[in-house]
Amino acid sequence: MKFLIFTAFLLFFGFSYAEGPLQEKYRSHRVQQGETVYSISKKYGISEAAIYKLNPDAQNGIGSNSILIIPSGDIISAGSAQMEFKKHRVKRKETLFSISQKYGISVDDIKKYNKHLYSKGLKKGEKLQIPIFPKEVTTTIANNGNSNSSNESSTDVQKHIVQPKETKFGIARKYGISIAELETFNPDVPSNFPIGTELTVPNTSVMESATIEDETFGFYEVLPKEGFYRLKVKLGLTEEEIVSLNPYAKDGLKEGMILKVPKELVGEVSENVDKVNLESRIRDLEMKKVAILLPFQLKRMKSDSAGSNEDLIKGNRAVRIALDFYSGALMAAEFAKEKGISVQLDVFDTEGNVNKTNRIIADADFASMDAVIGPLLSKNVERAASLLKSDNVPVFSPLSNRDIKLTSNLFQTLPGNDMLQRRMIDYLKENRGERNVLLISDNTKSKEKQAILNALPGITTLAPREKGFLYVVDIEKKIDKTRENWVILETTDPVIISNVVGLLNGMPQEHKIRLFTTDKNDSYDYDDISNMHLANLNFTYPSVSKSYDHNDKNAFVVSYKNKYGVLPNRFAARGFDVTYDVLLRLASEGNVYDASNEDFETEYIENKFRYQKKMFSGYKNNALYILRYNKELRFEVVE
Repeated sequence: MKFLIFTAFLLFFGFSYAEGPLQEKYRSHRVQQGETVYSISKKYGISEAAIYKLNPDAQNGIGSNSILIIPSGDIISAGSAQMEFKKHRVKRKETLFSISQKYGISVDDIKKYNKHLYSKGLKKGEKLQIPIFPKEVTTTIANNGNSNSSNESSTDVQKHIVQPKETKFGIARKYGISIAELETFNPDVPSNFPIGTELTVPNTSVMESATIEDETFGFYEVLPKEGFYRLKVKLGLTEEEIVSLNPYAKDGLKEGMILKVPKELVGEVSENVDKVNLESRIRDLEMKKVAILLPFQLKRMKSDSAGSNEDLIKGNRAVRIALDFYSGALMAAEFAKEKGISVQLDVFDTEGNVNKTNRIIADADFASMDAVIGPLLSKNVERAASLLKSDNVPVFSPLSNRDIKLTSNLFQTLPGNDMLQRRMIDYLKENRGERNVLLISDNTKSKEKQAILNALPGITTLAPREKGFLYVVDIEKKIDKTRENWVILETTDPVIISNVVGLLNGMPQEHKIRLFTTDKNDSYDYDDISNMHLANLNFTYPSVSKSYDHNDKNAFVVSYKNKYGVLPNRFAARGFDVTYDVLLRLASEGNVYDASNEDFETEYIENKFRYQKKMFSGYKNNALYILRYNKELRFEVVE
């Protein structure tokens, strides 16, 4: 070893001060901390083999301050030019590999100038120094067709031609990368990856095929912090089962990894979930910037006419909802501040117009927002999420449970009707026991009827007569007088609802009848439908929210009454619940994405939240209630 150091010492001084041809062909390099043979080869635009040829001991490893002989001559050294850098802000789901491909450098190049990455992983939002190498080096590498450096550069990636039945999910899985990385490699390719498209992919693949038996299997994208245990809880698959379907997962799971799983498990949600009080998890008290986009219609307000403004509010339901929701959001900000969380609410009037929404986002600094709540209308919230997707700004749809296009940054805070229906059917299935079950439905609910029959085989069915009515005899002959009867009513026709509810109430109490529906739609608010009759039947249905008890001394209810002089309605309560949940998620993890990846449930005044990321899209709230209208004319939470 001493001889090697002495030889290197002689070589260093010999080559540094030598005269003539030798000086023109070689130079020396003192190894800096963190450098590798690979990074040094890239720095000088030569191959690793060329370094090993002149420095055979380097194959056993190199250490700081050791000296390497570097060929020079026609090769232009990157070390002779002053190094320049650019800043890169790490986005969610980015990896060192995807960033290196974006800038055309190696992972080692990034680590060299960001030395903490040798021991720590990337963190969303951190800024990296990205070296900008002189163009001459790139040119030398590209043109040096006879050198190994050219081969190494070209073998980092390869081309993949999209074949029939291949999807971007299957292609990402084939090459062991995430969807985000695949899209980073191919920024100009249409999102559906048409057949025949030429893609840039890593040179090595981990699976033989990019196709999948789509009749039997689907894809699952691994979330941050998910391991085999969490997937066992979520999907019911053991580590051995996951690895047998996805051999490249044997070395462990990583965020963004694409797994093949049985199709029936895709999108499954475990019913066992922990309820969490996020107030006990507050640890990030830095300023939280939240934008609220609501249709206040301020342009139509007249500053000198209180009467006209009052008429506008009374006559425009959207404005009333917006004002009520905003009053609750303001209360949420006050509650958060009392917990030590700094909050900045920036409020914008969308006027209920998608073009105004576009202008608001274009003109304001939304990239710095931690979250956006609103707009109200589904088309406007879709547009806002689409515009803010590139900056990864989370957008919360506050009041719409319609099927909307879920981009990766969009949170749908209300469970969809399909989720409500499935949970109600599951409740009936789990609690049916020996009860006699009768299904009454019309032709507008054929899909729901079939879903109920599939889940509850052997039940009795009944349909209204031609004129849309049922008679006592129609129902009475289906009733079992020896056991409890559960009647499931599926219709959107208020006349049929009124007819059935009235008939059931007129039957003897010993018949023991309880009424259910999977869809409590607006028709149940029809004037001819008696709440007393519904209560007598213990009317049970799924709901996105519950009603708070006015008699409870709830802190929000008391504070709201003191501030505004009235009790909060359901839109004010929702404004509080949505906004407070967002602020607490930000304060617990620093961003709502990390705070929504763990499977837990939160609950506030009238609403609860349990977000699940949908496959390759955004987040849906799967938390809901099963309510029963009891004899005291109150809605009681059954589940």
